[in-house]
Amino acid sequence: QVQLVESGGGLVQAGGSLRLSCAASGRTFSSYAMGWFRQAPGKEREFVAAISCSGGRSYYADYADSVTGRFTIPRDNAKNTVYLHVNSLKPEDTAVYYCAVDRTPMVMHRDTHEYDYWGQGTQVTVSS
Repeated sequence: QVQLVESGGGLVQAGGSLRLSCAASGRTFSSYAMGWFRQAPGKEREFVAAISCSGGRSYYADYADSVTGRFTIPRDNAKNTVYLHVNSLKPEDTAVYYCAVDRTPMVMHRDTHEYDYWGQGTQVTVSS
């Protein structure tokens, strides 16, 4: 059974930074893309960022337009962990952040329906 455990959320002032972590177990982590999504109150869950598996090549990262240049998504396969470094935070970044594993090895998606395992979420609150 795949398990994902997020950590690192919290309350931060606008302009601040956080490092979110997602520890995975139960699947060959290195063969699957990993994604971060977020859901604000009253809104649908939305794509934030994703990182490909290596596949013998360099990693490829994809970002939503709203976070490009502010967020990065490194992964450490030795630790079965993917991170989300969130910088220059804005009040509109306030949401519950979820990590997820792509259901198909060796590909990467933005669609939530392409991810089959999810963590419990970690709250990020940005004050103005």
